[in-house]
Amino acid sequence: MAMRERLKAVLNVGLRVPSIMLLEVLYRWDVSSFFQKIQRSSLNNNPLFQYKYLALYLHYVGYILSLVLLTLPRQHLVRLYLYVLTALLLYAGHQLSRDYVRSELDSGYEGPLYLDPLSMNRFSTALIGQLVVCTLCSCVMQTKQIWLFSAHLLPLVARLCLVPLETIVFINRFAMIFTGLEVLYFLAMNLLVPYNLAKTAYRELAQVVEVYGLLALGMSLWNQLVLPVLFMCFWLVLFALQIYTYFSTRDQPPSRERLLFLFLTSIAECCCTPYSLLGLVFTVSFVALGVLTLCKFYLQGYRAFMNDNAMPRGMTEGITLLILSVQTGLIELQVIHRAFLLSIILFIVVASILQSMLEIADPIVLALGASRDKSLWKHFRAVSLCLFLLVFPAYMSYMICQFFHMDFWLLIIISSSILTSLQVLGTLLIYVLFMVEEIRKAPVENMDEVIYYVNGTYRLLEFVVALCVVAYGVSETLFGEWTVMGSTIILVHAYYNVWLRAQLGWQSFLLRRDAVHKIQSMPTASTLQLQQHNDICSICYQDMKSAVITPCGHFFHAGCLKKWLYVQETCPLCHNQLKSQAPSANTPAPPAPDTPDTPDTPPANQNSPETERGESSGGSDSEEKTTSAEKTSPDLEPQSSLQQTSADPELEEPEPSLQMIIPEESEECDWSRCEKSGEDQTEELADSEDLHSTSLGVSPPS
Repeated sequence: MAMRERLKAVLNVGLRVPSIMLLEVLYRWDVSSFFQKIQRSSLNNNPLFQYKYLALYLHYVGYILSLVLLTLPRQHLVRLYLYVLTALLLYAGHQLSRDYVRSELDSGYEGPLYLDPLSMNRFSTALIGQLVVCTLCSCVMQTKQIWLFSAHLLPLVARLCLVPLETIVFINRFAMIFTGLEVLYFLAMNLLVPYNLAKTAYRELAQVVEVYGLLALGMSLWNQLVLPVLFMCFWLVLFALQIYTYFSTRDQPPSRERLLFLFLTSIAECCCTPYSLLGLVFTVSFVALGVLTLCKFYLQGYRAFMNDNAMPRGMTEGITLLILSVQTGLIELQVIHRAFLLSIILFIVVASILQSMLEIADPIVLALGASRDKSLWKHFRAVSLCLFLLVFPAYMSYMICQFFHMDFWLLIIISSSILTSLQVLGTLLIYVLFMVEEIRKAPVENMDEVIYYVNGTYRLLEFVVALCVVAYGVSETLFGEWTVMGSTIILVHAYYNVWLRAQLGWQSFLLRRDAVHKIQSMPTASTLQLQQHNDICSICYQDMKSAVITPCGHFFHAGCLKKWLYVQETCPLCHNQLKSQAPSANTPAPPAPDTPDTPDTPPANQNSPETERGESSGGSDSEEKTTSAEKTSPDLEPQSSLQQTSADPELEEPEPSLQMIIPEESEECDWSRCEKSGEDQTEELADSEDLHSTSLGVSPPS
């Protein structure tokens, strides 16, 4: 079944290629100039010139027939090609019969065939050919009535019966007329088939548009006709014919420089119409897709095809080629000018492919450097690809500078290749730092700063190049030739590559600056506070030799918290907003709320003796509060040991008591003077329970 489906897919594409070839020929054929050439070349009035308008009508009818063949369903298309093949076989049978009659007339022998070896040889050859034609026609039309296709055997039968040669000529004409009448009868019987097909197609299209809309109809036709593959096959056939025509008319093999010029001129010849230009666009897209897939396979092997992104790559390069071709008017130029312009456009496309290869290789190389994978083959593949992406763009820039004069526009064109080489250099630098960190078994200080500055330098250069492109395009629009397409492309380029890129870069800079200010405004934990805290960093899960204290009293590594603040402006544990505070030199660092600044205070993740005595009364209420608070807390926030209960099974969760809840400063208050109603006491008890939950390091239940 899989083989049958593949065969159907191949037929679906291959049988539609001639329709696009016919469209290409009709577009290149200028009827008016054709008849003008006929008029100039003929001495008298040529009869063909009188049918000029009829030829114009046939020209447009050819367009309609080509579009019908392009959109015809596959089963009807196969049947149509079988009918055409049968007609060609009948024509071949007619040619065989006519050649046999002519050879008999030339020989002049009218005697028995077995007496003349040459006549017997001619008769045997013609008979075998006619039998093959009849058999093939019967098989193609799927009928057992072989006599319908055997009219061309009549001259052979007449010669076998010793009929005079002049009579055999009339018999051959009769066989040809009889075959033509059969074809006309078949066409008359199927005259309404195109009308019925058009009626059925219109009904189906109307239903699809009514139910799903025009967009769904377009997507359905796109998928059924497989237009990208179809246009790619059409362009490859056109290019192969162009190459074959060139080599068939040349005796000596061309040199290396001549081969490059031949390649460019052949491509230029094969993109002089909108159909061939679309074929070139889709061909470039598939070539780019193949190169990027090969790049990913080279880096990751067969794992590259597991859980791969379904979004097809390569369309960016094809769209780039199409936009540049339309903007520069490529199909309207002469072949030589088109070849030189096409070399620049293909240079830009290749630079885009190299940039896409770098986008694939960059995360893989950095992940390989940060991991502990010691496979030398994987590292060799990653480094070798990076070296290729470092050298090849520079070589391309050097070669194109040898062919064209250096100006501002050429500098903008080669800037993309130079930026690719610089970005690869930055990737290799970060990879080397990762490997040094792995060899030293110790983290490199300010690694994130180095990565940020490397990437920021590349992004800044990329932004400057995009800004120069926009400035050059605006100057050309104002002081040069103004076009709607050029202005639209400049506006789109200015919005996506300049404005949005500037916004993202400025936002990233502001986030990093605010993160640095917030980290500087937070107090640094002392050695005593770290000993009392006795916990790990909740972000990296590593021991803390130095830490900063957030306003909500949590301890983190300064570097870890700064990386967190690049993304969010909240505490990783309690999600409170971390506002920057102006640090004061005279004010000591405030202690954490759950870690009083007294030497007799135990570590924050341990219970005090008063708490243990208070907890002996019971712990059901506190356990319920803790469970409800844990349910309301986010699932993805980092977990700290401050929120974990003691591992000792003998310790029980206490019931909240006033001595544990009320701060020490309030113990001197005269509670006998406070006469509260039952409702006030209830509210106070609820507030005390919330305060107790907060002191245990959990948020009160909502």
